Amino acid sequence: MPTITIAQPRLIRPNLSLRRRVASIGIVVPLLASSLLGSAAAAGAVPPKAKIGLGKILTTQDGGQIFGFDINQNGDDGVLASGGSDDDGTPAPVETFDQNTGEITSSVALTLEDGDSYAVDGIVAGDVGLVTHYVEMPGETGALRFYDVMNPVSAQAVSGAWTPPIDDIDVQAVGVNQTTSTSVLFVIELQNADKPDLIVSDIAANTFSKLIHLNPALFGLNKSPHMAQYTSANQAVFALSPDGGAVGGSAPLNVLIDLASGATTKFKGYNNGPYGAGYINGLAVDPNTGIAATTTELNAQVEFYNLKKKKGIAAVQLPCTGNSSQLQSGSNIAVDPINKLFMVTETNYCGGSQGSAIVVYDEKGHLVETITGFHFAIGEPAPVINPGKRMGWAFGGPQGFNQLQQFFY
Repeated sequence: MPTITIAQPRLIRPNLSLRRRVASIGIVVPLLASSLLGSAAAAGAVPPKAKIGLGKILTTQDGGQIFGFDINQNGDDGVLASGGSDDDGTPAPVETFDQNTGEITSSVALTLEDGDSYAVDGIVAGDVGLVTHYVEMPGETGALRFYDVMNPVSAQAVSGAWTPPIDDIDVQAVGVNQTTSTSVLFVIELQNADKPDLIVSDIAANTFSKLIHLNPALFGLNKSPHMAQYTSANQAVFALSPDGGAVGGSAPLNVLIDLASGATTKFKGYNNGPYGAGYINGLAVDPNTGIAATTTELNAQVEFYNLKKKKGIAAVQLPCTGNSSQLQSGSNIAVDPINKLFMVTETNYCGGSQGSAIVVYDEKGHLVETITGFHFAIGEPAPVINPGKRMGWAFGGPQGFNQLQQFFY
């Protein structure tokens, strides 16, 4: 697989939490920057199984690199941010697309100055999209951040703004949740030593109900914290590496935070293999059952936990790996809470002989299927899925970082 150099937007402070270490000697590779409510789900019906494999390839309209994307789990639309420009040189940084066909449906009209750029943070309940607008300031080495709202994304326009309760933050993650109006965001305070916080907010209404200041010694970016939303328990869930992913270090830590009170509960994760688990690479949580899955760096394992019982279920090896197969470790994870499945991205599946893959597990840690033929980069973001269609989109097509790949599972 060829080495790919990833260009970042100019003067945008990198997302330091989104890093994955690919060697115990400390090499760092910068990364690129839920459940269904349909009538079938309400009736308890399981969507029919689609043909397994790859589908359409989406290429950005302006040819630019993609900086964040998501799809509406209850519809047909999706949204992405692009770093390119149209044929006439006009920037077209936010594009909507049809998740069924992979066709770009619009270039969203935006007010842009030289050097401005955008990133899609995600879609929340009601097909509401949150988009970060980076504004460069003369003489500064960073960028101001403003948060645009598309309500709904299907309207193909910015409809308003989201105003954080504290100034000068950077959104590290938005909990995957398209079922309730309350979203949880993991952020850092850029001008306050990158101190971490949780914001509990109704993004569509531009209101917030809770601001939780996190302990920097535990949730600092050097701990590789990954966050998910456990909606039925009204909790945020973190998986992190308390000693910074050290070889032979302490076990990963799972942290549950009550979004009403801020109360915190912790329990240790699996730490298997001759070198231990190392960094957490990915986390996903079934928002209904409280089953969580993580991937870890040094041992190429996928770990499953019961958050209600605060105990492990299983730790399994990815196919073709041993418990020291660091370069074949999994990356990020998507969860399908309707069909009770976790989808793990693996860059070098079986040593790269079959390219990249999505490896699918059930909630007991049993291997269900493997979908090959992807072109992932190390540490690619989690796929986004529509459980009702048993379909998803993943980052990185065969031509590079201006493409998304559709898949069925």
